[in-house]
Amino acid sequence: MASNHATRVYDSILDLLPNEENPTPLVRLRRVVPFKHAVVYAKLEWYNPFGAVKDRVAANLIRDAEERGILGPGKKLVEATSGNTGVGLAMIGNARGYGLETPLSAAIPLEKRTTLRFFGTKVVELDDSLCPAPGAPEGAIATAREKAQSDPSYVALDQYANEANPGGHYRTTGPEIWRQTGGEVTHFVAGLGTCGTITGTGRFLKERNASVKVLGVYPEDGHDIPGVRSKRQLAQTKLYFPDEYDGEVEVTNREAFEMCLRLNREESIIAGPSSGMALAGALKLIPDEPGVVAVVIFPDNIFKYASSICRHFPEMAPPAKPGAEAAAPSRREQLFEAMMENLKNPHDSVRVTKLAAELAGGAAPLIIDVRPPDQYAEMHVPGAINIPQSELPNRKLELPEDRDAPIVMVCGIGKFSKETTLFLKSLGYRNVRNLKGGINEWVRKGQPTEGSGGTVAAAAASPAQAEG
Repeated sequence: MASNHATRVYDSILDLLPNEENPTPLVRLRRVVPFKHAVVYAKLEWYNPFGAVKDRVAANLIRDAEERGILGPGKKLVEATSGNTGVGLAMIGNARGYGLETPLSAAIPLEKRTTLRFFGTKVVELDDSLCPAPGAPEGAIATAREKAQSDPSYVALDQYANEANPGGHYRTTGPEIWRQTGGEVTHFVAGLGTCGTITGTGRFLKERNASVKVLGVYPEDGHDIPGVRSKRQLAQTKLYFPDEYDGEVEVTNREAFEMCLRLNREESIIAGPSSGMALAGALKLIPDEPGVVAVVIFPDNIFKYASSICRHFPEMAPPAKPGAEAAAPSRREQLFEAMMENLKNPHDSVRVTKLAAELAGGAAPLIIDVRPPDQYAEMHVPGAINIPQSELPNRKLELPEDRDAPIVMVCGIGKFSKETTLFLKSLGYRNVRNLKGGINEWVRKGQPTEGSGGTVAAAAASPAQAEG
């Protein structure tokens, strides 16, 4: 039986991929929107066959690679991901005979990492930021590219730089919205991650009507929303074209998760946190005027984010055992988290540019790299010594006797070095600081490195790439 959108009978799961004739639904929001005149629609992207807006990107990346002849029988995929692109590539790859390996951050929700493995993906968990950064020497993107370069059986599609990413939205999302609104759409809003959605959809809509407002929403620094990027992080993606957008706004973690909760409880829409973020930003950007018809992309549903829900709404965490109340963080845990947060102050942390200036000016703080030895050997800040975090308690004698000696702690992204900064402070060291962003930020800022991969890192951290 041939596939038929009218009867919803399909010859293949891939025939469910959306297009102008088979769009994902628009649903008008009525309870969480405070407007009297403007009409706001949510485009529910979990109606893609594999549950997220990134199915569109995965399908177009694979289609493009096949047409260009770089992907075919016997080939495997390798792709850095925040989760959803990996899911789409895994399932389309299963249908078309391509295995997938995905390096990703261990900070990505457990639900996504487990699901990827269940789908047959080889998952390589890294000490990387939630949203991978191009140019980071041991980050997910660099790991994927290195795999493809060293093993010709692997193909890196590179959603962070590949024009087939926005191309997928130009081919499908834009035409769907135009047809679904009868050409009356006035505002299009999307969260900013790789920026494929806003760029591709925005280009299509503006070709149809140049007055359509294309608006972007991004999270705050230190956010807990996979798949989107803070303003600082956006400078690292090659598909971010702010000159093509009509406005941008920042949304906090709290605003995003609270709107997510309201959508589920008040609109009965099973939206995830990036949907809450997009709508919270949309309500800041969209004018409440007659004739306004806004469409907001809701990337995926809430079911992948149970662990995130428990972090932001601890009262919803399941009890430790039947009949018991959910355990609240202990006073000790709360105090530790508060101390970790307090280390962000300018006295206990140092930015890359300031440390580089200190070193250039002749200052000589002791730089301690707490990463594993193999990562240190590949690349480190010049002059840094290596004391892995796990070994630090047993190697205290290697630390300076002078408790006023200047010390800077370094790791991959500044997470574990923050913990070791706190450890040294507990030993009485009064002038110890954490390097913000770690070696990844050091390289991204174009600073020199030592080690077996030093020359490669310098190229990766060129100004052109830092801007890309």
